[in-house]
Amino acid sequence: QVPMVEYGGGSVQSGGSLRLSCTASDYFDSTYSLGWFRQAPRHEREGVAGIAPDGRTTYADSVKDRFTISRDTVKKMLYLQMTNLKPEDTAMYYCAAVPTSEDILQALKDIHRVNYADWGQGTMVTVSS
Repeated sequence: QVPMVEYGGGSVQSGGSLRLSCTASDYFDSTYSLGWFRQAPRHEREGVAGIAPDGRTTYADSVKDRFTISRDTVKKMLYLQMTNLKPEDTAMYYCAAVPTSEDILQALKDIHRVNYADWGQGTMVTVSS
């Protein structure tokens, strides 16, 4: 099994941009959705964005129109383009694989509602004002 690994985190000023990447080679088939989640200090982990095997995407309200989830099916990579970053976006960001027997939309609303196939170790994003 190839582990999911995130990278691309860092420190930026408010209004800046970052692109996160995630290796997900074991989960690029029709049986998994992929998602990005984040956990801020002293907060519970929350859903950010998800992409279904057919390419449909979904976003948390807090990041709509600022973040874009995408994937490269050849490289088997998952991405999260983050623009207009705000201090409240500061968090550890994780990628995860969700079996299609579960609902990625439900996972974004409440991470405890679904079972996950795999998680990465996270990459830290810090946004300063």
